[in-house]
Amino acid sequence: MTTNKLKKIWDKNNYALNGWISINNPFSAEIMSRQNYDTLTIDMQHGLIDYSDLIGILQAITGSGVMPIVRVPWLDPAYIMKSLDAGAEGIICPMINNKQEAEQFVSFMKYPPLGNRSFGPTRQNVVNGTDYFKNANNNVLCIAMIETDEAMKNLNEIISTDGLDAVYIGPADLTLGTTQGRLPPGMDREEEEMIERIKNILSVSKKLGKRACLHCVKTSYAIQAIKWGFDLVTLNSDTRLLASSAADSINEFRNGVK
Repeated sequence: MTTNKLKKIWDKNNYALNGWISINNPFSAEIMSRQNYDTLTIDMQHGLIDYSDLIGILQAITGSGVMPIVRVPWLDPAYIMKSLDAGAEGIICPMINNKQEAEQFVSFMKYPPLGNRSFGPTRQNVVNGTDYFKNANNNVLCIAMIETDEAMKNLNEIISTDGLDAVYIGPADLTLGTTQGRLPPGMDREEEEMIERIKNILSVSKKLGKRACLHCVKTSYAIQAIKWGFDLVTLNSDTRLLASSAADSINEFRNGVK
């Protein structure tokens, strides 16, 4: 088993471009994996993907040179461990609110003595070789989502957790969670208070030697996030790209024949 791609990128202090998969189809995942992303996240939380879909999607990505990450539905050891066994090289876990939850997350990701992960890397042994166990603890990436008011209050304690590699900001839930619905959910926040929160998470991450990731929609916003200092940006998703590309071509056609 070799060091995963995202770790290599971060070890060189470079940024990574992440794609997002929500469609439960191996062929569309294969198309996404051939588009020069560094990493692809398979969304089991809000995407249309369950575990049986996950296997085919991971198989479609294999061989593309893109590193697979899975966003699990919740802080649940079953989803986390099965996703790792299936081939995920990193896990994004939503709604981490305090240090205890962050420590639980890490424990589900790591084999003893660093954690409580159960042994049975069924597909990993095929894809990454029988030495997977020996290297897994150093290679799997633990990425916690900061999304709530409680998480913001416990920011230092969460990010300082041993074994946690990075935090991931989903601006929609961060907005809902920290404004109690006063502001509507959405990406690419422009409100001063939201930019301040996003930059605060980034600043604490940098101070504590951890990586910071941000979900974006517009290319211009993702570029700005990299200039702020984010280590990974997600640029759009398969569903948004499909819808926007279809809309653009249809609008161009209809306007052209008027």
